[in-house]
Amino acid sequence: MRLAITERFEIVEKEIGFTERFYITKYFKDIFDKLGINLIPVFTENNMEEIEKICDGLIITGSNIDINPKYYGEKNNDEKNNIIDEFAIDKKLIEMFYQNNKPILGICGGMQSINVCFGGSLYQDIEGHNLENQFHDIILQEKSFLYEVYNINKISVNSFHHQAIKDTANGFKITAKSEDNIIEAIEKDNIVGVQWHPEKMKDILFFEKFIEKYF
Repeated sequence: MRLAITERFEIVEKEIGFTERFYITKYFKDIFDKLGINLIPVFTENNMEEIEKICDGLIITGSNIDINPKYYGEKNNDEKNNIIDEFAIDKKLIEMFYQNNKPILGICGGMQSINVCFGGSLYQDIEGHNLENQFHDIILQEKSFLYEVYNINKISVNSFHHQAIKDTANGFKITAKSEDNIIEAIEKDNIVGVQWHPEKMKDILFFEKFIEKYF
């Protein structure tokens, strides 16, 4: 099995020499090595059609760069959003894999990309969720993929985001919320988005169940 996965751009200010790079975190490599699944990194709009043809599904990862609010009809208040338009790549990938009925998993900013791609919007800034090495509880909805994974109503997850879904895209079901009412997961058909980072939690069960259910 092959899964396309988005690489993300960052500027490493303290590093001498190569200060701009695209990356995938080691967490993803470790998990999918254990699952015996090959990851095909994507960081350009070139040859996307070929990538879609050879891949069975898509992972949209989190990002340090916010989606430019122009994509959901709001003013851009942060010049950092103009460094590189990662959402343009996300959007094209999501549309291609969706049109070909291939599973899509969005993680953190990846869930936000899915929501905006299908017509939803975001809160541009929230408080209390961009926390290093801290966890908070979320409530899972029954009859959802997440409930199938954990078989309980409440789990504890990590939190590394300052934006969140505001208006949910049409057709998507909200399947988890935090106790302060932030949307933590959405689902539609064979698309799942989660706001936390299961890869950093080394939650291989989450990824195993996603593969079992949708492939």
